Amino acid sequence: MNSPAQTVETLQSDFDRIALLPEEKWNHNAHYHRFLLSQIPARCNHVLEIGCGTGRFSRLLAQRSANVVAIDLSPQMIRVSRESSTRYPNIDFVLGDVLEYPLPTNRFDCVATLTTLHHLPLAGILKRVKEVLKPGGVFINLDLYQSSTPRDFILAGVAYPLSVVQRLIKTGRLTPPREMRKAYLDHDKTDSFLTLAQIEEICADVIPAAVITRHLFWRYSICWRKPSE
Repeated sequence: MNSPAQTVETLQSDFDRIALLPEEKWNHNAHYHRFLLSQIPARCNHVLEIGCGTGRFSRLLAQRSANVVAIDLSPQMIRVSRESSTRYPNIDFVLGDVLEYPLPTNRFDCVATLTTLHHLPLAGILKRVKEVLKPGGVFINLDLYQSSTPRDFILAGVAYPLSVVQRLIKTGRLTPPREMRKAYLDHDKTDSFLTLAQIEEICADVIPAAVITRHLFWRYSICWRKPSE
């Protein structure tokens, strides 16, 4: 884990709690769903999602893939995902740790993950992604990073009022519900993030030629295609 305080048990407990809360109509991850989907093939045979949460992005992936394996550490997240995805029999929701769960090598057309990599050792999970992606397969990631440069802090300052406006338009609220804010504030006490410079250094070593993009709402993306040879 990037933070030693984030044990598997801590993460399971945090996200079991979050899973029981009503899902928001809009959040910062959902804002980038369209961008992420634009980076993957229009039609896939096998897709892996790491850290599927309540299955919101899993269901979008299922609309363009014959089979989606969606894995998460949280039993409650997996339960909610299954209950919310009965119309998508092509999703296999799996309770497990992606670093330990047996997955076939050179299998997946796409590996996707949203706000999950900062809970894992980045170099280790990128190596795992390389193993399970088939040649020519695509990896897409959306995650948070640690602000460390003047540009980061300027962008964060611009993002805040725009985030409030977007949330008001999409949900009719200025902030997330109180219970959701409290759950994430408690979770953030053990959260930690890498800077973009650290992320770029690790990616250059493990998945050269990955495209790393800084986004507005405190997020960055990684898009990488595994070489065909």
